[in-house]
Amino acid sequence: MLVRSVLEGRELLKRNMNSNSQLQCIACQHEYSLDDQRLNCDCGGLLDVVHDLSIWSGRVAELKELFRARRNSDTPADRSGIWRFRELVLPELREDELLTRCEGNTRHYRFAKTSDWLGGFDVIFKHEGENPTGSFKDRGMTVAMSWAKRQKAKYVVCASTGNTAAAVASYASLADIPAIILISEGNTALGKVAQSLAYGALTVKIRGDFDTALKLVLESREQLGLTVLNSVNPFRLEGQKTIIWEALDFLNWEVPDWIVVPGGNLGNTSAFGKALMEAKEIGLISKVPRLAVIQAAGAAPFAQGFAAGWQHEIVTADTIATAIRIGNPVNWDKAVRSIKFTNGVVTSVTDQEIMDAKAIVDSDGVGAEPASCASAAGLKKLLTTGLIKPEERAVAILTGHLLKDPAATVGYHSGTLDKLESPLANQPVVIDPTLEALALALAKKS
Repeated sequence: MLVRSVLEGRELLKRNMNSNSQLQCIACQHEYSLDDQRLNCDCGGLLDVVHDLSIWSGRVAELKELFRARRNSDTPADRSGIWRFRELVLPELREDELLTRCEGNTRHYRFAKTSDWLGGFDVIFKHEGENPTGSFKDRGMTVAMSWAKRQKAKYVVCASTGNTAAAVASYASLADIPAIILISEGNTALGKVAQSLAYGALTVKIRGDFDTALKLVLESREQLGLTVLNSVNPFRLEGQKTIIWEALDFLNWEVPDWIVVPGGNLGNTSAFGKALMEAKEIGLISKVPRLAVIQAAGAAPFAQGFAAGWQHEIVTADTIATAIRIGNPVNWDKAVRSIKFTNGVVTSVTDQEIMDAKAIVDSDGVGAEPASCASAAGLKKLLTTGLIKPEERAVAILTGHLLKDPAATVGYHSGTLDKLESPLANQPVVIDPTLEALALALAKKS
């Protein structure tokens, strides 16, 4: 019965292919074809990929069963944590058009030491650093690159603080499309630069920050025939919204009180809100969790805008959390929509708070890059202020792998980070090669 109904659903999608999904401006609601390779509406507004969700009315149980059943399948599309939700991601693509590295299906952790540090608070950490290139960016890239391939893109390009670069380079290699990466000279973690170089992308270092690089990418798009794969590309967010669906599926669709996520260019914030809007419209969930977006204090335009009643802020970004070192987030309007829809909050934490939180999260034996640990630092701050209650439940997103920025980790534990203290350092020791010296080091550690 399930197979039959799913096949009927697919046939319905095919019959409505021309009207099922389109691009829609979030400001004026003007619609464009998915084939229209634009990044903004004529009015300047950001674009959504909008699906006809009415075809799933009354079929919630079927969808949930289908999503769960695919986890036991061996087909590449079903093994992907993105494409197992494909009816709600980009149904226009055939399965043989999907460029996938079986991304997604990241694990959910309850960390004992981190929970103690949070006063015993019940939080599940979803670790997006377990994706193929080590960050959540793979979720968006499998969708954006699949669509770029279908549109016969000649070149793909991105500006990046590092994680997008790695994902673009990897999936461009899979698509056999030349990739151009623009990164900030001297401000990108070496673990991330290494990936874009290793995967074969043309890696260009510019004298400027991420915001300068993105401005250049957008200016050169039409003149150079480039397909932009930053999160202003609405297809990116269709992949990133599956972080939410995967977390809800893990919780058997029982909605937590809070979802906590770091904020940089605000792609995840935008995608998460969209995912929750769609899940609520379909009936996959009956209530909506609140979003808490955490920025680094040195790169907190969205937090400042939230505090000022949504005045659009631009800052010169400066933070050790390189993945969120962004002063002019391109997804501002979509992110505002997400916070309003979820009755969410936005706050910031200092680099010291981020690195101390990272030391705690890392000590649970999994670890994450600095930007990821803004989630943990922000959660502690919101618990301390009483905005999040001790009896509530939260899912916090760790966005990138520990080895994305090993210099920050080693610097913290060695006590060599500029202007930061290391109260939770696990300092390395140097000894002579004798049993006596080893025994002494062990005694000091104990």
